[in-house]
Amino acid sequence: MNKQKIIRYLQSIVAIPMMAVALPLSGIQAIPDTTTPNDNKIEISASAITTQEKEDLKEKAGIIDSFLESRGSVLAGYGAKFVEEARKNDIDWRLVVAIAGRETTFGKNMCKNPKAPNNPFGWGSCKIGFKSIDESIEKISASLGGNSEATAHHYDGKTTTQILRKYNSVIPNYPNEVKRIMKMIDATDPI
Repeated sequence: MNKQKIIRYLQSIVAIPMMAVALPLSGIQAIPDTTTPNDNKIEISASAITTQEKEDLKEKAGIIDSFLESRGSVLAGYGAKFVEEARKNDIDWRLVVAIAGRETTFGKNMCKNPKAPNNPFGWGSCKIGFKSIDESIEKISASLGGNSEATAHHYDGKTTTQILRKYNSVIPNYPNEVKRIMKMIDATDPI
């Protein structure tokens, strides 16, 4: 085959399908709409969170930030992030903060391993780092909530005490120590 024939052949391969799509299909009738109108439509608001829930989340974020500020923590100001991630992952809103308290004195003694930056939770025995504090809160919360593929088998469907036993299985009293910190953050919310 010479060059001209190859070019014409390739052009036809491209042109024929394009023409088939572009040309109207004559003789075919439109399919009628047989669905019935639904007068019982459910309207979904732009936000699934009610005003009361927003106020509750804001209040909890304030409690966390005040608590962390009073301890001179580098995590002060992340209250909203802690609360939002706890809500998303269906874990106690104080859990991740309390783990940071137990593991690194609320981030004051953050993991020193240069390969594990932004890890105020002792995650992975201080061998795992994060790009930011926000990312660490997101990843730890997702893991503890059973929403991380890598760790779901450890945490999915567990109670707070069971989560803490998995988080640190070496120290027998670890769950009680973390739950004590959770009560320090807000004793009015049962664990």
